[in-house]
Amino acid sequence: MLDIDVQGARQLKEKIHGAVSIFILAPSRRILEERLRARSQDSDEVIARRLRDAAEEIRNYSLYDYVLVNREVASSVETLVAIVKATRSRRDRMEKEIRPILETFKNA
Repeated sequence: MLDIDVQGARQLKEKIHGAVSIFILAPSRRILEERLRARSQDSDEVIARRLRDAAEEIRNYSLYDYVLVNREVASSVETLVAIVKATRSRRDRMEKEIRPILETFKNA
């Protein structure tokens, strides 16, 4: 699992066939700003830059396989876990495991 920006996600998907991307989105600009300020880690200038960057990155959400709106942490974690589990169970990812099972039914 990687935490990367839009450009990094694009490069990763070009280089790794089957990579799955999830765009994590705050419910609104106001809430994102509140969260950034609540951390008390960044200056006003840094927060302003991060909000501008977020506005630009959000325009690229359609490049991702999934979008997770992070309204509440516990619910977002559940959604993330569900995405990971579903992705691991995709037929194309299960082929190596399925083939030996199919072999056991050949002579049945």
